[in-house]
Amino acid sequence: MMKTVILIVLITFSLLASGKKFRWCTLSDLEQRKCAELSKALTAVLPLTTASSFTRISCIRAHNTYDCIDKIRANKADAASLDAGDVYSAVKLYGLTVVAKEIYDQGNCVFAVAIAKRGTLDIQSLRGVRSCHNGARWTSGWNIPLGFLLARNSLSWDEAQPLSQAISEYFNASCIPGVGVAAPQLCALCQGQKSYVRDRNHFCETSSNEPFYDSEGAFRCLKDGVADVAFLDHLRIMSATESEQQEYELLCPDGSTAELTEYSTCNLGKGPGRGIVTRNNFQKITNKFLSMIQRLFGHKGKERARFELFSSAPFGGKNLLFRDATQHLQLLEEQLEIAYVLGLDYVALLKGLGHEGSSLDNSVVRWCCISDAELRKCEEWALNIKSDPLVCVQATSMTKCIEMIKSSEADAVTLDATHVYIAGRCGLVPVAAECYGGDCAPAAETMEKTGKLIHLQHKALPPVYAVALAKKSAKQIHIHNLRGRRSCHSHLYSPGGWLLLSRHTVGAWQNDTENCDIASAYQNYFWKGCMPGADGNLCKVCIGDGEVEGARVSSRCAASHNERYYGNMGALRCLVGNPSGRSFGDVAFLEHSNLLQNIEDLGSSGWAKGYTPLDFELLCPDGTRAAVTEWAGCNLGPIPPSTVMTRPVTVTKISDFLLKSQESLGSELDSEFQLFQSWKYGESDLLFKDTTQYLVHASHLSYQKILGESFIQLAESVFNCTPAGILDFCKQDICASSSN
Repeated sequence: MMKTVILIVLITFSLLASGKKFRWCTLSDLEQRKCAELSKALTAVLPLTTASSFTRISCIRAHNTYDCIDKIRANKADAASLDAGDVYSAVKLYGLTVVAKEIYDQGNCVFAVAIAKRGTLDIQSLRGVRSCHNGARWTSGWNIPLGFLLARNSLSWDEAQPLSQAISEYFNASCIPGVGVAAPQLCALCQGQKSYVRDRNHFCETSSNEPFYDSEGAFRCLKDGVADVAFLDHLRIMSATESEQQEYELLCPDGSTAELTEYSTCNLGKGPGRGIVTRNNFQKITNKFLSMIQRLFGHKGKERARFELFSSAPFGGKNLLFRDATQHLQLLEEQLEIAYVLGLDYVALLKGLGHEGSSLDNSVVRWCCISDAELRKCEEWALNIKSDPLVCVQATSMTKCIEMIKSSEADAVTLDATHVYIAGRCGLVPVAAECYGGDCAPAAETMEKTGKLIHLQHKALPPVYAVALAKKSAKQIHIHNLRGRRSCHSHLYSPGGWLLLSRHTVGAWQNDTENCDIASAYQNYFWKGCMPGADGNLCKVCIGDGEVEGARVSSRCAASHNERYYGNMGALRCLVGNPSGRSFGDVAFLEHSNLLQNIEDLGSSGWAKGYTPLDFELLCPDGTRAAVTEWAGCNLGPIPPSTVMTRPVTVTKISDFLLKSQESLGSELDSEFQLFQSWKYGESDLLFKDTTQYLVHASHLSYQKILGESFIQLAESVFNCTPAGILDFCKQDICASSSN
């Protein structure tokens, strides 16, 4: 290993010392000047050191960012600083690698903001206006604003057409440098020089020769009165003059407006800033070069008096070579997966916007299934829906589904309330909520049918209730003496069998102790049990698939229907024991909604004969017991409805798909396939709860609204001190909001 490092260093020195200069790609005459000054400064200071091989820099002038990428690929230049959108293209489409990121006050991330003249616009009235954007496929001028408009269903995009065409139809006219010739409307407002001679044609290109290029240019376009709205990053308005602050305002997502200084609370989203790219085989050399110039000329550089790396004022420009707001360059490890450089959400957004070209993934809905039984039902759904391509992908648990959707390996899944909270923390958003019971909304609430999904004007979704169930014959058991008993829970993180239960057991028991990790508290509280997805003694009662001995090992305690004690039906099976009469619990924690049906199914499915609702009782919070039909007055708390979650950019696609599914497959009793029935697959609550009457349109609601304040508060207090691997996975996202 050491020999390899020494060899690379020697090659680096010999390449640079032998007259092969480090070649930086520039996009304007002003950048050429700054680059030349950097070269001069290096020459002046480096002979005094041992690393004189770095004194030679060559400044390679390119027409635009994609010309830079081509030059680096063709070994005619070595490195360039690019917007994150172009970094992604450079890596995924052109085989380059990213070696460093610019770090600003907010880290590597920028806020995407929309700016307009005071009193002229709001975010809901953008259709038909003139727009200027800092660059095509750029973070703050294209990716985040378009993702925002698509998620709100403001912008209609049939993925069979180019996205640029949909944007042309949305705005009246635009200047989006770098958009190409496919959509002339999107360059109509640009003012770069037009020429048939390649070197003189600067119209609508990503270089400083286009006056409306970059965030500086997009703001100029607005100030010149050419456009009504400008999409750019917050770094430009951090340095807004007093008159700019008086004349312009930010457009906020909720339809309000705000001062330019309020970009951290009034923005369209957050995404990665610029990065430096090079060829794969040149990463170590580029890394060494960047480290050297930063050590000499960065904000803490030894030779900063001679040359300032992150200042452009001496050259009469802004953001030359690097953003002026850069605090320092963060050098990256080699061969890092691009999703970990730019963030999972951002990469998923780019895929959703078609940055890798059209693919089969764009045209299909990939539904996440968590068991073999769900997969069978999903495949039948796919055969019956006909109008939309549905692909069924399998995961091992609901948390794995959240990971897969966040990583753009799946598109949608129905989650219980606790997992909705986790998914919301991970950046996923609601599409539709399940509605249970004969009357899903109080009469006072007005409902209108928008197509086929019911749209509630006010949130009025009836909850289900968490209940504790015991056999009637076990008369000694009540809610206050469950410690040390055998327990059956629908699954790890389940709203009723894990979250709400904590209030009545480990939450009360642990109140004045320092250990608030309820996952480990449950391990100590119950003697043993089955909580699919957990470990330790809370897996000891689980039985796996209960049929094939060889498969038992892998499916035992799995957080899916592959564990026969999973879910509401599973917890009931666990309470009565397996068909041989072994492996049972003293108490089961489940939901009331299909309890009577599940008790009936125990016999009809051949699991356990002779049980009726009279054989069970509910354990009430006050220590008494009640009949299973008395759940309204004897429960552990209300559970918000299960909700279909997806990435923001795919909301409309999933919503449209569910409209068609529900219209054709929802509740027609004579239909061969039923969306809300699972009995024919040998389980209950597959893909959706069986008690679902219909799906309610919910993309206008936040996950917090659906879950309600008290549920959110409980979830926050629990997850603040209970480790959850899925939340750690989501925290990796480089632009995750600190409030998440």
